[in-house]
Amino acid sequence: MKTYWLYLSLGIVFEVLGTICMKFAEGFSKWLPSVFVFIFYGLSLFFLVLVLKKMEVSIAYAIWAGLGTALIAMIGMIWFKEPVSFTKIVSVLFIIAGIFGLELFD
Repeated sequence: MKTYWLYLSLGIVFEVLGTICMKFAEGFSKWLPSVFVFIFYGLSLFFLVLVLKKMEVSIAYAIWAGLGTALIAMIGMIWFKEPVSFTKIVSVLFIIAGIFGLELFD
């Protein structure tokens, strides 16, 4: 596995953790999850910057943002009991398909 894929994966994981902490921060009214929002997003951007040394920004950012969005949507449905609909599931699948399309057909 190329190092930049590991960095991109870590960036996505920290972005997702930061977004989960946003939910728990309740508008920055809870201090501990609020602090973790900044820590996790800082780590996420740190790893994204490392990825950009080897990968085009358009591809790296699309993967980072798209997979983060898809993961958060799934976590929202499973963990936070957000409504699940056919349209939501198909839309998440389109995001994932778009990411594969960017990487495979570039």
